[in-house]
Amino acid sequence: MRLLVVASDPMEFKGILKHATPAKPANLPVDWSRTARLNGNEVLLIANGIGWSRAASAVDAAQSFAPEALISTGFCGALDPTLNIADIIVATTLVTPCGAGASACPPALPKNVSADSAKPSGAGVSACQPAMLAPVYSSDHIAQTAPEKHALFKQTQAVAVEMEAQGVAQKAQALRLPFYCIKSVTDLANETMVNDFNAALRPDGHFDTMLIIRRSLRHPASRLPELIRLRNRSVRAANALGEFFANCQF
Repeated sequence: MRLLVVASDPMEFKGILKHATPAKPANLPVDWSRTARLNGNEVLLIANGIGWSRAASAVDAAQSFAPEALISTGFCGALDPTLNIADIIVATTLVTPCGAGASACPPALPKNVSADSAKPSGAGVSACQPAMLAPVYSSDHIAQTAPEKHALFKQTQAVAVEMEAQGVAQKAQALRLPFYCIKSVTDLANETMVNDFNAALRPDGHFDTMLIIRRSLRHPASRLPELIRLRNRSVRAANALGEFFANCQF
């Protein structure tokens, strides 16, 4: 199967690449793209920045690949307080800020996970890493505070928040292709970020790294440890995604 997998940053693909054949540059008009084979599938991996529009542009740039399914992957923030770092979430519904309504393109589920239990389904099917199957909120900004996360959880029943899936879902609907949303947790529901990542997010879908560093140096006791912690968590989350995709069947 030909799978187009879209994330915001190449780091989100590091775990997946460990289980794929050696990746080759795809030479597409996006920030980063690679082709490889993974679990019997031909995959095109694209990282094109944060946000719906950047994710949608990634899909547009990949049409010569002729994908048979679209996948939004990468990192997410927990809204459900029971979630832990590097937990895998497979979206059953995509909730958006537009009236807190559901996306017009409902996510599909991998063949070897059950909608009831996230356990492998079917005789002789390789086991996916355990995952939570639940609604995911696709936001237009970073949910940075514990109160905001708590409110989103209460209002939407989504267990996690991310920022790209709706852009991929809209393209999947237009192309009449299956759409999947698979994320891994990097920050917890009860945590408030001390770094203002929304203020550092540029219109091109990338963080102003120097701005983050300069502001962190003004409050090094609190802000620098958070950056290091997020980096370490991102490594764990990327590895968890790699383990999940290594045995996932679409």
